[in-house]
Amino acid sequence: MAEFDDRAFRSAMGNFCTGVVVATSMFEGAPVGFAAQSFVSLSLAPPLVALCPGQTSSSWPKISSSGKFGINILARDQQSVCDAMAVSGGDKFSAFDWSEGAHGVPLLAGAIGYVECDLVAEHDAGDHLIAIGSVQGFKIVAPDKAPLLFFRGGYGEFT
Repeated sequence: MAEFDDRAFRSAMGNFCTGVVVATSMFEGAPVGFAAQSFVSLSLAPPLVALCPGQTSSSWPKISSSGKFGINILARDQQSVCDAMAVSGGDKFSAFDWSEGAHGVPLLAGAIGYVECDLVAEHDAGDHLIAIGSVQGFKIVAPDKAPLLFFRGGYGEFT
């Protein structure tokens, strides 16, 4: 059997267009978060979502320890938010407006909408985790905004 080509596999998977979200929570009184494209609605009854943070994420352990998280669905004009949330460390929230949601998680201004969840399970999945959230609340704030999409290594929009 031929050696598995990680780079070719990554390129192949890049042909699947995804939306971009920012997962958030509070840790020791400060907001924490990271950008992700591995987010999906998992179940309607009961309402569940799944998020797949990397095993090496420095933000996920902080979010996990809080027992709850928010998902902020980024709009097309929020690429700068995504870029800021994609780096490790620092105060990622200082340049952006946010408010605390009803479930105590940071909600980013300008997002299309959000989902607030209790963390109910985590499963090892290779170099990532599968985190399952029980939906406690959600709201679409800007239904007419276009989403921030990621495709073949770049950002784009649906036309």
